[in-house]
Amino acid sequence: LSCSWLLALAVPSAASTRGVLLHVEYNQVIKQCSLSLANKLRVVIISNGIIELTISKPQGRITGIRYNGIDNLLQYSSNKSNLGGYWDLVWNFPGSGRRGIFAMGGDMLCRFEGTEFEVIVQKEHQVEVSFSRTWNPSLHNGVRLNVDIRVYSYAIFEHKRGWPDDRRRKMPRAEDRQFPRAVTLAYKEAVRIVNPLEPEFKGEVDDKYQYTVANKDSRVHGWICSDPPTGFWVITPSNEFRAGGPLRQELTSHIFLSDHYTGRSAHVRLEDGEHWKKVLGPVFIYLNSAANQRDVALHLWENAKAQRWPYDFPASVDFPKLNQRGLVFGKLMVRDRYISKYDIPAKRAYIGLALPGEPGSWQREIKEGKAYTILPKKNNLIFYYIYRDINFGPEVIPEVILLQRTFDPDATIFTHGGPTLWEIGIPDRTAAEFFVPDPRPEYVNRLFINHPEKYRQYGLWERYADLYPKEDLVYRVGVSDYKRDWFFAHVTRKVGNSFEPTTWRIIFRLNFVETSGTYTLRLAIAAAHYARLEVRVNNPNGEPHFTTVAFGDGNAIARHGIHGLQWSFDVRIEGRLLRRGENTIYLTQAKGGHVFNGVMYDYLRLEGP
Repeated sequence: LSCSWLLALAVPSAASTRGVLLHVEYNQVIKQCSLSLANKLRVVIISNGIIELTISKPQGRITGIRYNGIDNLLQYSSNKSNLGGYWDLVWNFPGSGRRGIFAMGGDMLCRFEGTEFEVIVQKEHQVEVSFSRTWNPSLHNGVRLNVDIRVYSYAIFEHKRGWPDDRRRKMPRAEDRQFPRAVTLAYKEAVRIVNPLEPEFKGEVDDKYQYTVANKDSRVHGWICSDPPTGFWVITPSNEFRAGGPLRQELTSHIFLSDHYTGRSAHVRLEDGEHWKKVLGPVFIYLNSAANQRDVALHLWENAKAQRWPYDFPASVDFPKLNQRGLVFGKLMVRDRYISKYDIPAKRAYIGLALPGEPGSWQREIKEGKAYTILPKKNNLIFYYIYRDINFGPEVIPEVILLQRTFDPDATIFTHGGPTLWEIGIPDRTAAEFFVPDPRPEYVNRLFINHPEKYRQYGLWERYADLYPKEDLVYRVGVSDYKRDWFFAHVTRKVGNSFEPTTWRIIFRLNFVETSGTYTLRLAIAAAHYARLEVRVNNPNGEPHFTTVAFGDGNAIARHGIHGLQWSFDVRIEGRLLRRGENTIYLTQAKGGHVFNGVMYDYLRLEGP
C-alpha cells in the first residue's frame, strides 16, 4: 500500500501569478478513496483515507503528515520557524547589503507565508486549496514577489522502474551531530561524531555535502523507517526547472534553486520593473509502507522509483502540458581528421536548449528553464521536449523553435583544432579520473570506503601536503599516469599559519619545434574557488605568459564536489618559447590565503600549429 503527494510548481513573479503546488494522490491502492477537506480555524486538513495532511491557515506551512500509524512524519514545533514543510528564498537588493524584513538568523532569508486562504476546488476525487500572499509596496524592504502556495489532491495510477542506487546507508541521529556528541570541523555542516547514542557512528565524519548529486542523477532520494516499515521519498521526474545542466551538482535536500557549486553567478537578478516568472518542479513526495520488516529497505526503495512525465494534472497555465511541447531531432557529429577521416557520431553526449550567450553561459542561466537529453548509444537521434521559445540566433542555427512544432537542425558538426601533442585527463567536465587519496583515519565516512565516489570523503585537500611535503607536483608526459600522479585538486599549501600558492610542473619532450608557429595549451577547469592561474613556459621565475583574473566561487573543494562550473582557457604559446628536447610548463595557482582556494582540472591538452 502506498500513497503520495506532489510538490509541483513555484512561480514567483513581479505580477500576480500562481506559486507553489502540492499534489496529493493515492497510488497503487486497492480501491479509490474519496477525498475529504476539513476547514478549521487555524489549519486545513486533507485526507484520502490513507494519508492525512495538515496545513497551517493562512500561512500554508505543512505541519503534519499522518501515515501508516505514525502521527507525524515531520519534525514540527509551532515555536520553531525552521520545522515542518515550507518554502523560502535568500534575497537582497543588488549591491546594497540591506537585508529583508523577513530576515531570519541574520541571513537574507524570506520564508513565504500566506495571508489569504481559499478553497479552489472541492470534489469527491479532487481538492485544490490556495495560500497566497501579495507584495505590499509600502513595505520597502520586503521581497517583491507575489506567492501562491497550492495543494492539489486527486488520483493518478502509474508505476515505472529505473534509476541508480549506490548510496544507501543507515544515518546518524540529529542528536549525534550536536555538541557534545560531535565536534565541528572546518565548517558547521561537517562534524566528527565522538560520543554518539548509536555507537556504530563513533569516529565517523558526517557532512550533508557528502550526499550531493548531479542533476541528471537526482531522481529519487529519501528515508526509511523500519518500525513501522515506512518510506518517505522525494522524486524529481524532470530537471527542466534547475540551472546548470545535467552535470550540475546539488544537495538532494535542495528541491529548487541554490548557488552551491556555482557561486553568485547563478543568482537570479531582477531589474526594477522587470517581469519574471519561472516554473519550479514538479517534485513528487512519495510515501509507501510494507506489511513486514523483511527486506523492508529494498522493497520500499524499489517501490519508490515511480515516475510519469510530463505530468498533465497541474492546472497552471504556466506549466506546459505534453501537447504544448515541441520535438527536436537531428544529428550531432564530431569532425576530427587527426583520428578519423569520417565524421564521428557524438554518442552519449548531452544535448541542451538554452538562451543565446557566451560559451558556457548556459551554466549560469537561472532565470529561464532548461531542457536536455542524452544521445542514445546506438544512434544519434535527438528526442526532446521543449517548453520555452528559444531563438538560437543566425550564427548558430537560423531558426526559432516554437511550441507545438517539430524542428530538424540537420547535422551540427564540431571540429578539432591542431594535432594533439599530449593530453592529461579525460574531457568529461569532472576531475574524477585523477588521483583521489584516502582520507586521514580520523575523517572517514564508511559509506565511501571502496566507493566510486571516493572524493566525497572529508579533508582530502589536506592530503596534498602529506603527499608533497616539500616540493609541488611534477608530471612527466609519457612517464607519469594521471590516474596516479595528478592530484585531483590544485590547492594551496599550509606554511605555518598561512596558505601559500603552489606551482605544478608538466615536463614533456618535443622532437621538432616550429619556431614561427603558435602552439595552444587548452585548459579545461572542472571547478574553481577564488583561484588565479598563471602559466609560464621554460622559465619559472619570469613574467607569466598567461594569467587569468581571479575566478570561481563554487566551493567544490570544501564541499566534496569533483566538479562545479566549467571554465576553459586557451593559452597561445609562441613556438620560439619552446625548444627541441625537454620543455616545462609551470602551472601556478597564485591565490593563497585560504585552504579552499584552488582549481580542479578537467582536461589539459597541448596542440601543435
